Amino acid sequence: MDKSIQEYNDSMSIEDKAICEKLCGEIDQHLTGAENKIWHRHPVWFLNGNPIVGYSKLKGGVRLLFWSGQSFDESDLQPEGSFKAAETRYTDEKQIDTKQLKRWLEKSAKIQWDYKNIVKRKGQLERLL
Repeated sequence: MDKSIQEYNDSMSIEDKAICEKLCGEIDQHLTGAENKIWHRHPVWFLNGNPIVGYSKLKGGVRLLFWSGQSFDESDLQPEGSFKAAETRYTDEKQIDTKQLKRWLEKSAKIQWDYKNIVKRKGQLERLL
């Protein structure tokens, strides 16, 4: 794990840190080969330079965001923004369903939209893989 991600997690309240640590551990375990770093002030994992998943502290809890999540066909992920991202939110570590999270992470490696080149394509996303 990138040292700055540990610093991010350590900066959270006890409850939020537990959520962040759990998410980080699961992502690292199941999204093998991914690069991770702080990107736009939040922990994000990338495959071949393309953002895949990340989490961030919001007012009401911790948000887990999948950049291509709207294409996963998962009812527990809610659309976020005007592209293909989807999210879920946690207020307690016990809410994290590790089997469900593993499934989402597996899908995130297989179902990707090309966010890395979105600027070059003037806001148009193309499906990868």
